[in-house]
Amino acid sequence: MFFRISARTLFTRIVSVIIVSGFIGSLFGQTFLAVSIVSLCLLAWHYNHLFKLIKWLWQGKSIAPPQANGIWGRIYDGLYRRIRKQRLKQKQLNERIRKFRDGAEALPDAALVLSTELIILWGNKKASKLLGVRWPDDIGLRIDNLIRFPEFYKYLGDGDYNSPCLITSPVNNELQLELRMMAYGSDQILLLARDISKIQRLEEMRRDFVANVSHELKTPLTVVRGYVEMVQASETALDPHWKKAFTTIETQVSRMDRLVEQLLVLSRVEHNVDADNHQEVNLSRLILMVIEEVQWLNQDKNHNINHDINHDIAPNISINGNEHELKSACLNLISNAIAYTPANGIIDIRLRNDGNKIRFSVKDNGPGIKPEHVNRLTERFFRVDKSRSRNTGGSGLGLAIVKHVLNHHHGELSIESDWHQGSEFIIYFSPEIAK
Repeated sequence: MFFRISARTLFTRIVSVIIVSGFIGSLFGQTFLAVSIVSLCLLAWHYNHLFKLIKWLWQGKSIAPPQANGIWGRIYDGLYRRIRKQRLKQKQLNERIRKFRDGAEALPDAALVLSTELIILWGNKKASKLLGVRWPDDIGLRIDNLIRFPEFYKYLGDGDYNSPCLITSPVNNELQLELRMMAYGSDQILLLARDISKIQRLEEMRRDFVANVSHELKTPLTVVRGYVEMVQASETALDPHWKKAFTTIETQVSRMDRLVEQLLVLSRVEHNVDADNHQEVNLSRLILMVIEEVQWLNQDKNHNINHDINHDIAPNISINGNEHELKSACLNLISNAIAYTPANGIIDIRLRNDGNKIRFSVKDNGPGIKPEHVNRLTERFFRVDKSRSRNTGGSGLGLAIVKHVLNHHHGELSIESDWHQGSEFIIYFSPEIAK
């Protein structure tokens, strides 16, 4: 029920009571006394209800306010109405919190709600199993006081939460965790920890399988190649049919050998994540060496290969890295341009300082790449045109090798291509490894 009263109405009522009491007192010749008695009674009545209100607010155990008539009855009814609305809102809020907690408990990942100062506010049961953070026992503690790993300290110090942080579980050394942090609300941070032990084991098994199979294939391929070359080098003239057959065998063995070599390179690059073997590498001299080595690939297609790597434009640009990996990355980009650009094409190779980064690019005027294929080029064995890749001897592993090399060298690969207008593959090396 809606109730409204104005100050004017209240003032009118009080004045009316005083006037009536004064009129009645005047009939008995006691006007002032009558007005005083009525005023004191009104004041006592209001103070009585005021004390009741204070006692109910501070000491009352019931949500129902004291009973009264008149204006104080309206006040009590208004307070009770507000209390009921507040309790209803609190009930709805508690229900939402309960649903949130039930949902968070159902997550397969550990979840922690942190303040912007990294103080623990809430956590699910999975956080206790994976991170050793117990709620509510650890509430109010900083997360970096409970998770003490150098990788995690560096992750928090960098403040870049776009990529995950990998650590070993503080509770179980056999578990590998992937931590992700993201903004949650306006002043909170949500930390999620996922167990990736099985994924890492499967990935390690895949890498070991590829590496072992590649090693095992080297010996039979070498034997087959040796016998083919022995037959071809014999003085006995072969029939055209057999000559063509052995030529085809040699071609396919060579292709298989290149594929195995690429698999071995990819396996080494994937396993070699240690930065301790990095040293200063003269990138200018390395790329010139690669350009000289790929000239034999260009004998049939006769491309016009241009470069700006000289002492005036790119004088001895050096970075800190693994020379064999960097050579493999540059070699793959240049050899891809030679292989997939039609005969007599133009290939431009550039190396320069671009602001605080080092920029290496290989540009061709080949057929280009469709936009829907660009993002998949670094996947293993992905080929835009499978028939053309077979003709050129492509394995689909070159750009995958480039991606892993750049991951070890704080590099970034950018691909710019227009269909039927050529492509440009650009590598940016961050200033962290620049010399």
